[in-house]
Amino acid sequence: MKFPGQRKSKHYFPVEARDPLTNELNPVIRPKNVHITGIDQTLVDIEAKVDDEFIARHGLRKGNSMLIDDATAHALYDELKSAQLVSNEFAGGTIGNTLHNYSTLADDRSVLFGVMSRNILIGSYAYRYLCNTSSRVDLDHLEPVEGPIGRCFTLISECGERTFAISKGAMDKLTPEYIDQKLVQRGAALVLTAYLMRAGGDPITDAAMRAIEYAKAANVPVVLTLGTRFLIEEDPEYWQKFIAEHVTVLAMNEEEAEALTGDADILSACDKALEWCDLVLLTAGASGLYMAGYTDEEVKRETSHTLLPGSIPEFNRFEFSRPMTKSDCDKPLKVFSHIAPFMGGPEKISNTNGAGDGALSALLHDMAANHYHKINLPTSSKHSYQGLCYSSFAQICKYANRVSYEVLAQHSPRLSRGLPEREDSLEEAYWER
Repeated sequence: MKFPGQRKSKHYFPVEARDPLTNELNPVIRPKNVHITGIDQTLVDIEAKVDDEFIARHGLRKGNSMLIDDATAHALYDELKSAQLVSNEFAGGTIGNTLHNYSTLADDRSVLFGVMSRNILIGSYAYRYLCNTSSRVDLDHLEPVEGPIGRCFTLISECGERTFAISKGAMDKLTPEYIDQKLVQRGAALVLTAYLMRAGGDPITDAAMRAIEYAKAANVPVVLTLGTRFLIEEDPEYWQKFIAEHVTVLAMNEEEAEALTGDADILSACDKALEWCDLVLLTAGASGLYMAGYTDEEVKRETSHTLLPGSIPEFNRFEFSRPMTKSDCDKPLKVFSHIAPFMGGPEKISNTNGAGDGALSALLHDMAANHYHKINLPTSSKHSYQGLCYSSFAQICKYANRVSYEVLAQHSPRLSRGLPEREDSLEEAYWER
């Protein structure tokens, strides 16, 4: 388990860094390992640049997202490959991306529940998925299925308009029997996407609910990422109730927040969301990144940063506090934090797909680091109260913001390496704030 982010004081982290004076008393320390689990629709993202005639010929509507059958997907892929129009092929899926990035950042294990083609041919979609997933992501618990996994075609027109064609394949065929109870209940978090709840009667919805039951029974935080505003605005009341009943941590962007709460103001939307969950991570594009959650009045810490204006005046006053679940607070206090894009954002944004997943992976790293530290150093003053995360709201914002920048600056939504150990001199001051 790597330390989440960068700073000088690491509070006896990693746990095996010991005082020489105690070495003889405790000759061997074997740290207990942690992991996180997640459920995803396993799919491959295929990106290609095409003309309008190509889109029309395959019965697609320019600028829209459409479901296509396997036969259409094969024909589409074969034509794209033969004409050498494919520009990129990535392992996809919002939870798959998040777990890969978590394992890359933390250099630690995550477990993915989903499906995988029983017979894998070199060069096939399933082969591409496996090739582009970190070796630290445990894929041993995927359910074998007949046929292909999901494929999402992103067809980019000359004007820059994106048309999406999605072939589900067998990606929603995960059954509840393949959810390992021990793995879920021993994990530091369970990560899900809203798409799982709208699978059209396929068993992956039941599998997700089974995992949620296991997690709640063991008091494991349930983390939900909303995915798209179109899904949420169909029935916001359903999602409000679902979040209130099952979710600890909610990740979304500003459009999804408005669809969920009906409030276009980001701070007000976060405030409303805290009535249903314990912690909110909100990515807002050029506006930066927000966090909202709870801490106890007894352990609140006031910021040394400039107090920020907004619909909630001086909303970041206690952003140096650590997040807690509302139920663990004797006197719950709502806390908000914000950070502008790292270095003003990349000079050139290669891909907006996955920036939110990157931010969530940083938050999950911090949550897992807290769990890791607690089970290995339970008597540390760090755990004199029940913290949900290792770091403060402000520190997590910095870390998540930095990871989002790294994803935006590359083409793939999946990190190829962790953050640099040391930033360039100009950027080093970022961590000193």
